[in-house]
Amino acid sequence: MTIQNASPPVRIELAETHVRITWNAETAGDFPFVWLRENDPTGFHPQTQERMTDLTTISLNITASAAKQVENQLEVYWDEGDDLSVFDLDWLLAHRPGHSSADAADTGFTTWRTDLSPAGIPRTNADIVINDDGALKDWLVLTRQYGLSIVDHLADTTYAGMDVARRIGFLRETNFGVTFEVVSKPNPNNLAYTPVALPLHTDLTNQELPPGFQFLHCLANEAEGGASLFCDGYAVAEDLKRNDPDAFAALCDISIPFRFHDKETDIRCRKRVITCNDNGDVIEICFNAHLADFLDIVPQDMPRYYRAYQTFMAMTRDPHYILRLKLKAGEMVVFDNRRVLHGRSAFDPNTGRRHLHGCYVDRGEFESRLRVLSR
Repeated sequence: MTIQNASPPVRIELAETHVRITWNAETAGDFPFVWLRENDPTGFHPQTQERMTDLTTISLNITASAAKQVENQLEVYWDEGDDLSVFDLDWLLAHRPGHSSADAADTGFTTWRTDLSPAGIPRTNADIVINDDGALKDWLVLTRQYGLSIVDHLADTTYAGMDVARRIGFLRETNFGVTFEVVSKPNPNNLAYTPVALPLHTDLTNQELPPGFQFLHCLANEAEGGASLFCDGYAVAEDLKRNDPDAFAALCDISIPFRFHDKETDIRCRKRVITCNDNGDVIEICFNAHLADFLDIVPQDMPRYYRAYQTFMAMTRDPHYILRLKLKAGEMVVFDNRRVLHGRSAFDPNTGRRHLHGCYVDRGEFESRLRVLSR
């Protein structure tokens, strides 16, 4: 049936298994009956908005006798009993099956190589993001887009960086604690606690879920050496996919073991170096050569895997992808640990103090804050 003089103008058609709604020549949606019945607004708790409908009480072959528009609502009359479901047409437009709902946290990504210089890294002031929600939102958007940003003018205290991180969400605790100190120290249980060079990597690949965003607050960086290195893993993966599709596929398909162990812990997990979403877009990089456990894949897969792994590793060391900067006291670098690889050049602890204080906030917390600030 066609609806005349309605707002908004739509066409409602009742088919055998679904309701078809046409808003205009470019926009239409098919809404299966079972989907409509399961998403009846009365089936959600009025305060929590959690789903209370029990799907097992709905026939998968449910049918409707009529569907019509009343002002800006769709009314669906079910054949079973005298039930009626009423939906807001704007809500249906936003939740059409087959179309992802709008997400304020989906900022898109800006991949970078040497075209991003230290001066071009998104930057903000600590006091501003602490006190201004609008500035906080703008900074979160840029940090997610680039996977990397700098917060400056932090106080000379280990709490200053934590205060910024907590503006986003809960800090992620790991076996290293809620926070960690990146300093050279005796009897280290991690290469970060030594003065040696750290090749580019992502942190804690041995964890079931590696941390999301990392916050590294520079308290002192007076030693010779100790430059921070960064590489956009998404850019490397994009180029690998274009130039060597088989190597890209191998790193997407074959999982390898990672392990961290010391006197008190033994944490292991299998990961793929590259993870893509259902659309084939790269959404995660998991790369850490010094936490890689003994490769245990079947021998016949090893030539293909080793070639792919070595190719990826060599790309992360190509100056074309590397951004180098030396953090100053009062600066904090923030980066997506499951996208941006980080490392450092060696430094001489006898020439000055080098001290960074770090913590993590998971991606879920980061994206939640961005959604709330965008309401």
